Amino acid sequence: MLAQPSKSAAATVEAPATAREGSPWTGLWAVVAKEMADYLTSTRMFILELITVLTAAGTVYSAAQQLRTTVGQDQFLFLRLFTTAQDPLPAFVGFLVFLVPIIAIALAFDAVNSEFSQRTMSRLLAQPIYRDALLFGKFLGGLFTLSLVLSTIWLLITGLGLLRLGVPPGGEEAARILWFLLLTIAYGGVWLALALLCSIVFRQPATAAMTALAGWLFFTIFWDILAKMLAQLISPVRIGTASELIAQAQTQMALTRISPNTLYGEAAVGLLNPAVRSLGLVLPSQMDQAVPGAPLPLGQSLLVVWPQLTGLAAITILLFALGYVLFQRQEIRA
Repeated sequence: MLAQPSKSAAATVEAPATAREGSPWTGLWAVVAKEMADYLTSTRMFILELITVLTAAGTVYSAAQQLRTTVGQDQFLFLRLFTTAQDPLPAFVGFLVFLVPIIAIALAFDAVNSEFSQRTMSRLLAQPIYRDALLFGKFLGGLFTLSLVLSTIWLLITGLGLLRLGVPPGGEEAARILWFLLLTIAYGGVWLALALLCSIVFRQPATAAMTALAGWLFFTIFWDILAKMLAQLISPVRIGTASELIAQAQTQMALTRISPNTLYGEAAVGLLNPAVRSLGLVLPSQMDQAVPGAPLPLGQSLLVVWPQLTGLAAITILLFALGYVLFQRQEIRA
C-alpha cells in the first residue's frame, strides 16, 4: 500500500497556492496613500502649486476689480469671476484649459516606468499587492491629489471673491461652482490617464512626458485646424445651399468634440453661463419659444452639458482600460 502523505507535507504543498488568495484589491489604499504622500511632498508638486495659486489669484483679482461696479445688477455675479478676462490675464476658465493638463501629466508621466528604472517593481509586486491594485492605486492617488489641488484653488477663489465683491454666492451659484469643480476634475482625469498610459508604454520617463505633452499640444493647437480640413473633405459644399453648409458645420463640430479641450470648454460655458440653452448648432426655428436672456435652472443646464461630461468620462475610461491591458501583459522580472 502507498503511504499517505503527512499533514505537514500537504500543508507545505498547498501553501504557495494559497499564499496570495484574497481580494485583488488588497493593498489598494496603501498604494493610494503612498502615492499621495509622494506627490504632496515633492518639489515638482510644490512648484506647480505655487504657479497655480499665483496665477489663479491674479486672474480672479483682476476680474473682481472689473465686476465690483456691477454688484447688485447681476443675478450670477459670482460666476463671472470664472469667465471674465482682463488684459493681459485670461479668464480663469481659459487658464485652467492650459494648466490642468500640465499638472495631470506632471503627476503621472513617471508613475509606472519609474518603478522599472529604480528596479522596485518586482519587489513591490512580491508583496500581497496585485497588479490591479497597483495600477488603480497609482491612478487614484494622482486623481485624489489633483482633486485636492483644485479644491484648494476653488476655496481661494471663493475667499477672494467674498473679500473683493463683498457679497456671498447664492445657492444656485454655489451648486454651479461645485459642478464646475467636478467637471474640471474629470477633465484632469483624461490627461492623467493619458500620462499613465505613456508611463506604461515607454520605459523612459522623459519619453513618456514628451509624448503626453505632444498629445496635449496636438489637441490644443492643431486639432481644430485638422477638424476643419476633414469636415471639408467629408461634407463638401458643392452648390452652397443651406443644407450643405449646415451639414459641414455639424461635421466640423462633431470632429472638434473628439478633443477633451473642446468638451471641457463647452461644458464650462454651459455651467457658468445660465443663459446658454444649447452647445450645438442652433437654427432660428428652434428658438421660437425661447425667451432671450432668461437663465436656465441648474437641472436644465446639466442636461445641456451631460454629453460633454459623459464624453470626458468615456475618454478617461478608454485610456485607462488600454493602459490596464498593456500593464497586465508586461513581463516583470526580478
